[in-house]
Amino acid sequence: MSNIITIRELTDPDEKSTLCERILRALPDWFGNEAAIVDYAQKVQGMPFYAAYYGQDAVGFVALKVLNIYTCEVCVIGVLSGCHRQGAGRTLIGRCVDYCNSHGHEFLTVKTLDSSREDEGYARTREFYHAMGFRPLEVFPLHWDKDNPCLFMAKCI
Repeated sequence: MSNIITIRELTDPDEKSTLCERILRALPDWFGNEAAIVDYAQKVQGMPFYAAYYGQDAVGFVALKVLNIYTCEVCVIGVLSGCHRQGAGRTLIGRCVDYCNSHGHEFLTVKTLDSSREDEGYARTREFYHAMGFRPLEVFPLHWDKDNPCLFMAKCI
C-alpha cells in the first residue's frame, strides 16, 4: 500500500454511501450501532464528501453537513484503524477547512462522545480533534442518549 495520501471528492451518491458503510463497518469500536451505520450511509449521499486513498485503496472519508452560511459540521468521518496516525484524518479535516474557506463558512463543528463516558477510542478521537484546532464548547448529556453524552466542538476557520 502506498504511503502517499490523496483526497478525492466523490459526487456519486451510491459511491458515497457504499464507501461510508464499508469504512464504518470496519470500525466497530466507534460505529457499532447498525441503525447509525445505515443512517449515515443514507445521509452522506447528499453531502460534500471526500475520500482518502493510499494508492488505489480507500482508507477513509469525511462527509460535511452545511448547517448555514456560517457553519459546516463534520457529519461523519472514518479512517480504517490500520491507517490511524498516518495523516489521512488530518488531510481529510484539511479538505473540510478548504471547503469552508472556499464557501465563506467561518466555523467547522463536530459532535463526539464526551469524556464523562470512558472510552479509549473516543479519548483518542477527542485528542485528534483538539490537535486539529477544535475546542470543546458544550456537553449535551441527552443529545444521543443518557449513555452517550455528546461533546460539541468547534474550530474557527
